[in-house]
Amino acid sequence: MSAPTVRSAGAREWGGLAVLSLPTVLLGLDVTVLYLALPSLAEELRPSSTETLWIMDAYGFLIAGFLITMGTLGDRIGRRKLLMIGAAAFGAVSVVAAYSDSTALLIAARAALGIAGATLMPSTLALITNMFAAPRQRSLAIGVWATCFALGMALGPVVGGVMLDHFWWGSAFLLAVPVALVLLVAAPVLIPEYRAPHSGRFDLLGVVLSLCAILPLIYAVKRVAKEGPEAPTLLAAGAGLLFAVLFVRRQGRLANPLLDLRLFTDRTFSAALGVLLVGLVGVGGAMLLITQQLQLVEGLTPVESGLWMGPPALMMLVAAIGAPVVARRVPPGIVVAATLALSTLGYVLLTQVDATGGLALIVSGFGLVYLGLGAVAALGTDLVVGAAPPEKAGSASAMSETVQELGLALGVAVLGSLATAVYRAEVGDEIPAGTPAEAAEAAGDSLAGASSWADRMPADWLDRAEEAATSGLNTAMLAAAIGTLLLAVLSAVVLRHIGTIDGTAPESGAESGAEAEPEPGVGSGLGPAPPTTPPRDAEGLGHS
Repeated sequence: MSAPTVRSAGAREWGGLAVLSLPTVLLGLDVTVLYLALPSLAEELRPSSTETLWIMDAYGFLIAGFLITMGTLGDRIGRRKLLMIGAAAFGAVSVVAAYSDSTALLIAARAALGIAGATLMPSTLALITNMFAAPRQRSLAIGVWATCFALGMALGPVVGGVMLDHFWWGSAFLLAVPVALVLLVAAPVLIPEYRAPHSGRFDLLGVVLSLCAILPLIYAVKRVAKEGPEAPTLLAAGAGLLFAVLFVRRQGRLANPLLDLRLFTDRTFSAALGVLLVGLVGVGGAMLLITQQLQLVEGLTPVESGLWMGPPALMMLVAAIGAPVVARRVPPGIVVAATLALSTLGYVLLTQVDATGGLALIVSGFGLVYLGLGAVAALGTDLVVGAAPPEKAGSASAMSETVQELGLALGVAVLGSLATAVYRAEVGDEIPAGTPAEAAEAAGDSLAGASSWADRMPADWLDRAEEAATSGLNTAMLAAAIGTLLLAVLSAVVLRHIGTIDGTAPESGAESGAEAEPEPGVGSGLGPAPPTTPPRDAEGLGHS
């Protein structure tokens, strides 16, 4: 019996991908643009230090907390419908944030943006799996999708800097409005609807348990980088783990769970999630430390820093688009391992950066780091969503996004804490005598603190602080290099059973006696292979 022909995507689907890329770029912009707006925002609203942290973190907490919920909700009510609801909400709340006249209102708006943002990423990714049934095209489309988020992050400082040069701080939030309008007009024309058939009741108690698990854990990870393992941080981590256990136990007993734990029985799904999680740890720490190095040590403005990040962003683009193409002939595990090896080289270059002119090493080293990220994000995400049956694509997409959010947060916490520890150890008791107590405390804590009191510090001591911060960067990047090298080896092993995107099985990767998978995208006992035509549920939803 001949294999069924998989329908290739046409002009409508590729046009739909362009529409789906818009909110992805927007979310990437939103990650970085607020850092530029913070000084002028603080001057007008005068938030306390605690309020400033919540302005920055409320968005990330809520988007991470609601990803699983929104991914499953999209499977139930319709992925295009949820995308349009989320886009409309994101645009409207962005206007509220732009014109906030109090810190409390801005924090509330940022939290609402996080909830709205959580609808966008899983919906866009799940819809891509519906629109591009052919493995080749799906992998390329996911590569474009992954690149657009990174492109948004890279453009954030540049676009934000230009807008803040001409308008007030709230203008940075208004970028979402035209994007939302375009999506609301174009989505019904170019994007198909999909709703999973027979999805059952929505698990509201599971939603509460998932939030009680994820939010404290994300909070603990973020706070440990700034405050260390203090009692509130440990208490939050313990509470998050307890609720995580309760959530998993409940999901295992339900016929229609919020998160189908059977997805984890698929080797491809679990292995790819692990690679995404660990791979993003090094990137999260590097992004934090490199940004600080460019501005505090190299003395670049945010806009200049954003421009210098252009070449690394281009290398990520090349990897995200090129890795799926290479994976048509080379098993994905080998492609991921090879690009992670190049990332290891990038981290090694960053260990050689010094405080007296390391710009070339920073750009080249971080470019290689981003090269690995592009391949891991594109191929890892493709393997995760491809391993799930079509009706679970939203849930699988949400898991992919959740582990990446967690990986970035862990990278900031672990590598950021390591770099800070090195800085404090090297600065030690070298703060000049007679320095005001407040200035001495700030300078001993971080280079940012020392820079804020530069007018009260001897110039040669500030140079010493920059050297200590650079040593912290070097040490953290050495740890990232070791971890990434180990991950490269592990990727070659745990992903060895996966054949090429064209369906060729690896020569000797699968376990003895087990059939190799013909292509990524077929789950292990979770449901049938992806259909050869656009999936239609019991209510006749397909292209509408």
